[in-house]
Parts: sequence; structure tokens; C-alpha cells
Amino acid sequence: MSHLRGFPDLPPVWAFGVFLLQGGLSWLLPLAGFGRWASPLGWALLAAGLGLAGWAALWFRRKRTAIEPRRVPKALIVEGPYRLNRNPIYSGMVLALLGTGFLWGALGAVLVVALFPPLITHRFVRAEEQGLREAFGAEAERYIAATRRW
Repeated sequence: MSHLRGFPDLPPVWAFGVFLLQGGLSWLLPLAGFGRWASPLGWALLAAGLGLAGWAALWFRRKRTAIEPRRVPKALIVEGPYRLNRNPIYSGMVLALLGTGFLWGALGAVLVVALFPPLITHRFVRAEEQGLREAFGAEAERYIAATRRW
């Protein structure tokens, strides 16, 4: 897209944009605040999300395939967290963003996370799934049919 020329169109950049939006909403439109329980929950979700994303990213290294979106995969990863979810890195980002939403301490910062999965699905996931189909054919079709997207 021409309006994104020069923009580093990568999922972590979009996640950081949601994080900034969370901060803005928590300051401008907090909707509702949370109690003392929000901070421990926020840290736990943030840690779980980063842990899941890190674990999933390790599988790209193990399989010696590119982690960057829009690159042709050399391996179909179906082990580790990919057994339960086709996009555990993105799911980890969602958990981390939920965590930061609770750490911001405002309902608006938590609710805005709902924008991230459809955005990432539109910008990356559909094309990645098509790339898997093109690279791995019936094996990818079986994996996609048997495993949740999110």
C-alpha cells in the first residue's frame, strides 16, 4: 500500500502502536479503573505473553526458517505451541497487550486490545496461511484444518 511506504510493516510495530493507543486511552478516556488486583494480573499476562511468543519464536530457529512475515517458509512448524495454535507469537502479543492494558489501569486500555487480532489477521495471517498452502500443499491444509488460528 502506498500510504505505508517506508513504514516498518511488522507485527511488533503494530503491537507497539496498540500499546501507545492504550496509554493514550488510559489517560484521555479511561472509562473505568481497576483495583489493586490489576497490577499483578497485568504482570502475569505480560510475562505469559512474552514467554509464549519467545517459545514460539524459538521454533523458527530450530526449524531454520524465516520468522519474518511475507517470506517463503522452509519448514512447516507443527510442534511446541504450534500444536494448539497456528499463531502463538501473535497470541503471545495479545496476552502481553492485555497485560499492559491492566498495567495502564484503565478499561479502555484493555478493550482496545480487541482490535489487534482482526488487524493482524488482515495484515499478516491470511497471507501467511496462503504461503503455507503454496509451500506445503496438502500437509499445510491438514494442519490448518486441525489447528486453531488464534
